Amino acid sequence: MLLSSSSVFPERTAAAFQLAAALGYDGVEVMVWTDVVSQDPGALRGLADHYGVPVLSVHAPCLLVTQRVWSPDPWERLRKAAELAETLEAPTVVVHPPFTWQRDYARNFTDGLDKIAGQFGGLRFAVENMYPVRMAGRQFVPYVPGWDPTDTGYAAYTLDLSHCAASHTDALKMADRMGAGLAHVHLGDGTGEGRDEHLVPGRGSQPCAELLRSLAGRGFTGSVAVEVTTRGAKSRAVREADLREALEFARANLTAPSPVDA
Repeated sequence: MLLSSSSVFPERTAAAFQLAAALGYDGVEVMVWTDVVSQDPGALRGLADHYGVPVLSVHAPCLLVTQRVWSPDPWERLRKAAELAETLEAPTVVVHPPFTWQRDYARNFTDGLDKIAGQFGGLRFAVENMYPVRMAGRQFVPYVPGWDPTDTGYAAYTLDLSHCAASHTDALKMADRMGAGLAHVHLGDGTGEGRDEHLVPGRGSQPCAELLRSLAGRGFTGSVAVEVTTRGAKSRAVREADLREALEFARANLTAPSPVDA
């Protein structure tokens, strides 16, 4: 069980290590963003050693606000994320499908991803399911070839339950389509109201418990990262309580027998 550093925002990356250690998480997923610590292998190694929680996945800088982190070239950003993961001995790099305006990147994404995976043989590049964007009563898809990576097919996937809610997708069926390629899970909840909410699991309508219980039966050997929004927390104590609740929910359901195991 990992704590995504995005879950502590607006606190910075170092706070994720502190809270992960205090609450009993097994490790951290580093979201690479504008915080320079998130980009620095030495600083991250120091935090991991100090708090006793390793970095076990790296989220490449794929967000709108991180388009110039390291480089404006998305391939360079992905390569740097892979180098960071390799240095920290994190087995997974999370990556989003290309945005529609990243035409060259999108045109060669599948082949380029295979090529970079070959250069970093110990890593899994897990492509994340996204969602359509709804604005002013209209819907558009800002990703190429689409928000659902299983339509194209990749060697590894990240399943994000909050994104399933936003796309009105059945998370269990999405996991079925990902099959043996399911390498990583972003655990968060949503109500299905058409926006990406990243609620604490159990506070929305997604089958978070069912998905977690099914992982053993699916032969899943990857990691689960709590990725929830706590930016509205009025204090550190409230944020800590939310992250403790998310971890307790995950542990309770990961250890429960799945339908396959029962």
